[in-house]
Amino acid sequence: METKIRQFRQELGMTQQELADSVGVTRQTINALENARYNPSLILAYKITKVLGKNSIEEVFTLSEDD
Repeated sequence: METKIRQFRQELGMTQQELADSVGVTRQTINALENARYNPSLILAYKITKVLGKNSIEEVFTLSEDD
């Protein structure tokens, strides 16, 4: 799964730790998501989408051909 978490987070001037705190996970989880090493639950994807100010999960997360 590919994400635009890093891009949107940086546009907001938000650190990985700040995003992690906002959605209730560790900074390492955010790092793993940004580097496509972890696929989030639907609930986590929804929380991240809302914190980043986006309207749909598809704006932030996209399936790659390998998924």
